[in-house]
Amino acid sequence: MLLKDRVLLITHVRRFAGHGVSRLALAEGAKVVAHDESFGSPARRKAYETEFPGARAIAAQEPGKIVEGALKLASRIDALVSNDAYPALRAPLSEARVEDFRAALETMVVKPFELAQKVVPVMRRQKAGRVVFVSSAAPLRGIANYSMYVSARAGTLGLVQSLAKELGRDNITVNAVGSNYVENPDYFPPSLLANAEAMKKMTAQIPMGRLGKPEELAAAICFLCSDGAGFVTGHTLAHAGGWA
Repeated sequence: MLLKDRVLLITHVRRFAGHGVSRLALAEGAKVVAHDESFGSPARRKAYETEFPGARAIAAQEPGKIVEGALKLASRIDALVSNDAYPALRAPLSEARVEDFRAALETMVVKPFELAQKVVPVMRRQKAGRVVFVSSAAPLRGIANYSMYVSARAGTLGLVQSLAKELGRDNITVNAVGSNYVENPDYFPPSLLANAEAMKKMTAQIPMGRLGKPEELAAAICFLCSDGAGFVTGHTLAHAGGWA
């Protein structure tokens, strides 16, 4: 099995790629520890664990507490899947609000950086680890009127480049999956998928002529957490049907 006995810590698990990664990682033999902003509620934690038998949900929200909680449940962390989502706000430069840009940077760059700071010492002690940032393909080609979102995502991709060089000798790989045009609850909700006119216009921009499936995105992420990706680091894997 691809991830047999590996411990994956997945953040914001009820968003973006979280469900797909949970399902595939468990099927591939991993032990899954999950964080979500909704898990302060015992009922929400129980609902997740019921939907994904074998996964464990933690209530912690701050990066250090998240890592502590994962270690209490699993004793080790073999892979961090930093699954970060934030609205892609359409805002031409003349209309963009600096406070929205700061919020995007906080969610998609600062918090993932903090989490990496807390998890890397654990991986160093283990002499191995995988860090995967679930990001966007948008910085690979840019999108007019979305400079705040694209710039924040680009910050994460820069983090990948630098941390890969810093941590390579510790046998810790650092990569990102640059997703776009993949079905998920944050960027392609059911209401959008049901809009035939919007979907026709959208898929016309994708060389493969369709949206990606959640299980395809999950497979790319799980590969980067596996032994097979042991010599892959500092890489952003574009997962966008040829758009990027």
